[in-house]
Amino acid sequence: MKSRLSIVLAALWWGSLTGLGFLVVPMLFTHLPSPAAAGAMAAKLFTAQTWLSIGCTMLLLLVLNKKEAPALSSSAQAAMKFIVTGLLLAVLVEFGVAPRIVSARANGGSLQLWHGLGSAMYLGQWLAAGWTLWSLSRVQPPQGY
Repeated sequence: MKSRLSIVLAALWWGSLTGLGFLVVPMLFTHLPSPAAAGAMAAKLFTAQTWLSIGCTMLLLLVLNKKEAPALSSSAQAAMKFIVTGLLLAVLVEFGVAPRIVSARANGGSLQLWHGLGSAMYLGQWLAAGWTLWSLSRVQPPQGY
């Protein structure tokens, strides 16, 4: 049961990052009347995505934390590092980079720098979520072989 739940959580995390970052936000900039309107809506969606990512990663950490087992399975061990990395990237983007993007827009600061850093960190989170999903969904050989 824990294995299935962890795969569902990882799939939700990776799928939501994929849908938002590679489909929804580009469509906003294509179909909304101005880049300012698209940017404002994208910022709200990225905030919602951050909270979804935090929820998925925290639940993954809880589900994979097997105190009754002497050690985590190899796939869970591999995934743990990426889960924590993805969690840290989500928090850093939301509370470190996003406010600087807003400030740069308002004050004429280095928008390109902060937007590029935020995009790179989002890509890092996407890769961490993808690797987590890949690790957790690998078929494990039966015990004792």
